[in-house]
Amino acid sequence: MNAQHPSAPTPAKSGHPAGGVEHVNEPHHDHFVVVGNHLAQHPELSLTAIGLAVHIQSLPARTPVGIKTLTAKFAEGEMRIAAALRELEAHGYLARTKERLQSGRVVTRTISYNKPGRGAVRAAAGRPALPPAPETPTAPRTAIDLLAGLRAHDSRLLLAERDVHRLAPAVSAWLERGVPPTAVQRALTNGLPKDPILNPAAFLAHRLEAHLPPPFPAAPARPPALVRPDPLQNCEGCDRAFRSQRPGRCRDCRSVGVAA
Repeated sequence: MNAQHPSAPTPAKSGHPAGGVEHVNEPHHDHFVVVGNHLAQHPELSLTAIGLAVHIQSLPARTPVGIKTLTAKFAEGEMRIAAALRELEAHGYLARTKERLQSGRVVTRTISYNKPGRGAVRAAAGRPALPPAPETPTAPRTAIDLLAGLRAHDSRLLLAERDVHRLAPAVSAWLERGVPPTAVQRALTNGLPKDPILNPAAFLAHRLEAHLPPPFPAAPARPPALVRPDPLQNCEGCDRAFRSQRPGRCRDCRSVGVAA
């Protein structure tokens, strides 16, 4: 009779490789969200960005999704969440714009796309902007909005959807260095050549790279705080004024006392 080894590993079943994931799937009838593999298995998005996109797509409409709100929910800090939001914007899963209400208050409008496509860029390019209050600069737009709207300034700057997403990180680099969106727009549209622009994506990529401004210089160190001198006191021995934190005798009178 052959000896049995209960601790020996069970051989893999035919047709199933050893290791790897196995799925136990049960149907959901409520409280679920449908996520495409284009997001769940995205080759360029970070895991933080993929998870954040799934979370945002699962939320009801009008739920706040600002950086501080998300930071209060999850363990990731503001920098990681902000970077993940920029990833989703660059790949067309998210669009954020600041709009001014009739009351004058500025609010952030966030649009989540469960399947980025032509609709995302078309909605960004054709979205009407509310008029700003007098003597107030126009509210900033996201990188995707900015690129998609360049054709309104010159029809030669019409970009394909894939070029909008490819150039969005370069525009975000300008915005992260403190350049207002209106200034980025002017840098891309001022002084255009009179000749036809055969490749607008390459033309804009060159301008974004060649004219990228340097980061803001570090803030100068604050000067050391001034030390206030001790208040004037009247010497109890010779009535001469001297500086000290508390009343008493001046140095000369103290020396005489010690000598005596």
